[in-house]
Amino acid sequence: MTTLEGLAHGFTVALQPEVLIYSLFGALLGTFVGVLPGIGAMAAITLLLPLTYYISSEAALVMLAGVYYGAQYGGAVASILLRLPGTPQSVVTALDGYPMAQQGRGGVALFTAMISSFAGSMLGIVVLVVLAGWLSAVATEFGAADYAAMMIMGLVAASTIGSKHPAKSFAMVVLGLILGCVGTDVNSGAQRLTFGRTELIDGINLVALAMGLFGVAEVISNIRRADRHGPPDRVTLRQLIPTRQDLRRMVAPVLRGTGLGGMLGALPGTGSTISSFLSYAMEQRIARQPERFGKGAIEGVAGPEAANNSAAITAFVPTLTLGIPGDPIMALMLGALIIHGIQPGPLMLEARPDMFWGLVVSFGIGNLFLLILNLPLIGIWVSMLRIPFRWLYPAIIVFICLGVYSVRGSVFDIAMVAGIGAVGYALSLAAFSPALLLLGFVLGPLIETNLRRAMLISRGDPMIFLERPIACGFIMAAVALILFPMVKSVFRGRRPGALPPDPRGIWTKKKGRR
Repeated sequence: MTTLEGLAHGFTVALQPEVLIYSLFGALLGTFVGVLPGIGAMAAITLLLPLTYYISSEAALVMLAGVYYGAQYGGAVASILLRLPGTPQSVVTALDGYPMAQQGRGGVALFTAMISSFAGSMLGIVVLVVLAGWLSAVATEFGAADYAAMMIMGLVAASTIGSKHPAKSFAMVVLGLILGCVGTDVNSGAQRLTFGRTELIDGINLVALAMGLFGVAEVISNIRRADRHGPPDRVTLRQLIPTRQDLRRMVAPVLRGTGLGGMLGALPGTGSTISSFLSYAMEQRIARQPERFGKGAIEGVAGPEAANNSAAITAFVPTLTLGIPGDPIMALMLGALIIHGIQPGPLMLEARPDMFWGLVVSFGIGNLFLLILNLPLIGIWVSMLRIPFRWLYPAIIVFICLGVYSVRGSVFDIAMVAGIGAVGYALSLAAFSPALLLLGFVLGPLIETNLRRAMLISRGDPMIFLERPIACGFIMAAVALILFPMVKSVFRGRRPGALPPDPRGIWTKKKGRR
């Protein structure tokens, strides 16, 4: 079946009344749970899994997929307006989206997020349709050493690029890696860093960690200065539409983020989290004024949103063609397929064309529906900023507790959120980046798994990371990212009029001797 024939067949499947209704329902529900602080796609998909027993396999997967990419849209709303990312992907959006909202440009930030998400999704569909076979072939070329090297390079890039304090950034990444080790070791079965607590056997709850670092900590930091800064009383249409300069700054980041997300999303085991972080790091690295990032740069919203939505689409390539989930949500998708007796694999495109092509076409229909739904509601989302914070933060705390409790049904997780929130507030006072901690936490177990697998394959020989061209390329890129700031500081110290290095602190720039 050719691509055009497959798309035509996909339209006949996706436009069936049952499939269309469940596609729109999933997209709408995904946006709703994404907007609510602390409620993410994982909880929604888990609750919907029993429903898939009673509907067709095509309608079931289309509905769950709609929840998945719908939550990508909705997660940006909570991140921009409240700095409450319900998923790790939306953490990056909060870095510049929230400052834009504080500056009275929340409408522009939301408009940018919606348009970038739509563009990234649609271009991701094009990549999926045109290059599905090629992406699957590339994904199979990656070994354990390549995955480990790629993730290490991602952590190094996030720690060094645009960071004023690389030592603090590395410290947060290491802390995240340590927290990622909490729980039961998959290989040996030994309990690590659980301190005898049975609640920690399965590890730290990701939602609890994210909500504590970015939800509770933000509430604590804003209680004293509540209601001092607010948006305009009335939001006009002009305030929602970006300027020409904003549009010019959006185009290139959206294209770069889409390309990056499309490539990384097709690799099994990566998901869309690393795509959004790497997109932000790339935009900050190539920007003429990198100091704008973190203070309301529109590129910091457009690039990551396009990257994570593009990756969310192409993440279905390894799931459907290889049976390897790209992230925990894709694992739930895999479970839904198995429930219906479908075995994903390289022959799925030929054995189940209804499933594959119907799903591809439903992506386009669902994203178009999301764009039509979200753009008129931007004014309502922005109006949430006018709610006095003394009324808003109790509701935020309630949503955080409900969202965390809904994941595992554990009261211990709620107590953990409170403790993590206090720690996160202390870290923010000391100018540490909690986003890097979360990135290290998410990627740490994946790095450990692939590192162990690579060492087992090579029988303990670390040269496997240099013998494989892909892994070697990522390692060399990571080393270059570490050395570049050091070399730059050396050359900066050799500028005319600059003082020599002063390790003992004897000299000062203004007075000479102390």
